[in-house]
Amino acid sequence: MYVQELEPVHGSLGLSALVAALPLVIVLVLLGGVRVKAHRAGLVGLLAAVLVAWLAYGMPLGQTLSGGVQGAAFGLFPILWIVVNALWVYRMTVRTRHFDVLRRSFGRLSDDPRVQALVVAFCFGALLEALAGFGAPVAICSVMLVALGFDPVRAAVVSLVANTAPVAFGAMGTPVVTLAQVTGLPLDDVASVVGRQTPLLALIVPLLLVGLVDGRRGLRETWVPALVCGAAFAAAQFAASNYVSAQLADIAAALVGAGALVAVPHARRPAGEPVRASVLTGVRAEGLDARDPVREVARAYAPYALIVVVFSVAQLPAVKDRLAGATRTYDWPFLDVVSADGERVGGNVFTWPVVATGGTLVLFAGMVTAFAIGVHARMAVKEWLATVRELRFALLTVTSVLALAHVMNLSGQAATIGHFVAAAGAGLAFLSPVLGWFGVAVSGSDTSANALFGALQVTAARESGLSPELLAAANSSGGVLGKMISPQNLTIACAAVGLAGREGDLLRTVLPWSLGLLLVMCLIVVGQSSPVLGWTLP
Repeated sequence: MYVQELEPVHGSLGLSALVAALPLVIVLVLLGGVRVKAHRAGLVGLLAAVLVAWLAYGMPLGQTLSGGVQGAAFGLFPILWIVVNALWVYRMTVRTRHFDVLRRSFGRLSDDPRVQALVVAFCFGALLEALAGFGAPVAICSVMLVALGFDPVRAAVVSLVANTAPVAFGAMGTPVVTLAQVTGLPLDDVASVVGRQTPLLALIVPLLLVGLVDGRRGLRETWVPALVCGAAFAAAQFAASNYVSAQLADIAAALVGAGALVAVPHARRPAGEPVRASVLTGVRAEGLDARDPVREVARAYAPYALIVVVFSVAQLPAVKDRLAGATRTYDWPFLDVVSADGERVGGNVFTWPVVATGGTLVLFAGMVTAFAIGVHARMAVKEWLATVRELRFALLTVTSVLALAHVMNLSGQAATIGHFVAAAGAGLAFLSPVLGWFGVAVSGSDTSANALFGALQVTAARESGLSPELLAAANSSGGVLGKMISPQNLTIACAAVGLAGREGDLLRTVLPWSLGLLLVMCLIVVGQSSPVLGWTLP
């Protein structure tokens, strides 16, 4: 049995937290500073995490390595499982040229690339986040923007930044459901507070997106549709999370936001040639004005409609219970870890959701898609294998980063960092979102960050006299801003648009926006912990 220790370095929580943070710091420096390729940075960071766990924390080497293998397994399933299948669906639509039809359909909605970024990355991306999550929105929206003529780097950056406001309620509310489970707080209470924080981000992100696409001119000329889209999204997310269902918050927000955007006359005005010339590459010009038969347009939308239908049906109570019945749980070999409080950690057990996971549902939707758009079974299998080959370096990056995260979690490194932040006392309200941000930056998942730090946030809140619901929600709301800098998401974005090996370039571009939005969220939480914004809480 390995018992986690919170202060292994000279009995000092501060020094221990400094040592514990080394693996993540190494990964970020290698990516953003030294410009090492992501899969190599991930492997170096994993080695650092193993050495810290073994030498500084005294975790037996066998258990350390076993924990890393479990993290790699989790990286393959369910995370990469959904990315592979989502990109497979996309490849089939490209093969049959239905993606060109979809591209022209979006192009006819508006030829303004700034509005297209809002429609595709913000609204459609939020819908994909609601239904699938785990990197699928970044993967699919990036390639859609490239197909519309965006420069690959700009497309990836826009998709990464857009994938923020919907994340807390993504994958049918999985992050907030997990947060409620690990904290023991009622789901409605937690979802209600999160629904009064992330909508404030939704007001900012669309404006930020049009600025990323076209600078100050983009803000000056398209601030009206961006603000309307963000306000409608925020209102719908707030209403659904507080008065309807956390699981439906992002679906409602995405649809209402898109509807409001389309209803703005300004959004449908033609963009000037200087705008298109400065934002788009020459790819967009080919065949964009062609008229497609209604039947072909319907077939082009079919894959995404099928994904919506399959995920919606899977949430029906009877179907959900039936799918969950196939889930298998195993005692993970060579792991026997107990927390500093004497409780067995969840990592001792590995859960394999064979059917009740987004990747399997997307795979099923992809099979139906192949039939709907006329892809032969042999060609569908060939495209799936080609997708795996295309993602081979992404596979290595994600598995190494998730292995790193599991080693940090199981050895107690993450708990040390969490307790160090929680000891901030009066500054806890400000630092609470930072803890969630750190958790997502390491794991790439708001769900994982909530599982890791949610209970700690509640304990710290009660000791400091703050609202447990507020700090628990802050963990999730701050976490969504770490998504754009997580190595696995950076790798997914690069793989999707053909920029393999340029994860460091993307990190340097999105990191300032991640930190800037995190500061905004920290100030929101501080305000809600005081009379300044305390009235916004239920």
